[in-house]
Amino acid sequence: MARKPDVSQYKNFDQIADRLDEIVGQVRNKDTSLERSLDLFDEAIALGSKAVDMVDTTDFTPSELERLKDDTATDASKESN
Repeated sequence: MARKPDVSQYKNFDQIADRLDEIVGQVRNKDTSLERSLDLFDEAIALGSKAVDMVDTTDFTPSELERLKDDTATDASKESN
């Protein structure tokens, strides 16, 4: 069984998002091997899981919750257009 990628160095959402953007760029590169792409995919899954865990354990303030609700509504209206 493959070893789970170490994503402990990523401490916040911005770091995770930046790394995911890097992964997307690498996977889109024609010179990236299939094996490397699969390793990057595994890392992306681990990063996503870490982000979900962070959300699940974060206590948002009422103003943060309101902002998140507003951002979600804005994103939903953009997608429907």
